[in-house]
Amino acid sequence: MALETCFGTAPGTAPLSAPDIVSGQPLVGCVIMASGLGSRFGGNKLLADFCGKPMLSYILDATAGFSCLRRLTVTRHLPAAALCREKGVDVLCHELPHRNDTIRLGLESLSADFSLSGCMFCPSDQPLLSSESIAALLKTFFQNPDRICRLGYESRAGSPVLFGQRFFPELLALPQGAGGSYLTKKYPAQVMLVPVRDPLELYDVDTQEDLKKLSDSLILNQEKAILK
Repeated sequence: MALETCFGTAPGTAPLSAPDIVSGQPLVGCVIMASGLGSRFGGNKLLADFCGKPMLSYILDATAGFSCLRRLTVTRHLPAAALCREKGVDVLCHELPHRNDTIRLGLESLSADFSLSGCMFCPSDQPLLSSESIAALLKTFFQNPDRICRLGYESRAGSPVLFGQRFFPELLALPQGAGGSYLTKKYPAQVMLVPVRDPLELYDVDTQEDLKKLSDSLILNQEKAILK
């Protein structure tokens, strides 16, 4: 599905904001994955500065305002938890070591409180992810609620990934250390890619060098836009 189809508006009408496009839909869980130790980064990258804001704040802003989303940040970091609470996002703090732990804890908690049609798992280290792409992902999912929907660019698959409710039992029982990719590899025919407009949206920051490269790329793109 092309994003132009998702976001096109009739002539003479005001364009809708991204959250408006998916209003009135069934509830979807949104687990913000913020439990990594940042060993390759050399410390806690969640609060690292990116263009004047903590990196974690970008995913909190990108997922804000969607009435269908029920958000929960799962983290091992108290400063990250404090930032989430400041922005009105619920937090589950834990000390478990593996990625499957983060997925299980988030999904268990949200499923206990809400009747969910699906659950989206969002990384906290993709600061250029846009709310428009989140809306496109949600819209595609609502049209295909039994599938696994994920963002991508051309043939490259990326995150976030949104799983239909029928995958919840397997998400809750992932092997130790496994993430959602365990199921996308197990069920490749069930995966739908939703294209982002800019591949930089899928760029995740693992190292200090990644952070600088992404910042430099963003500045370059802005300069090109000004010159057009």
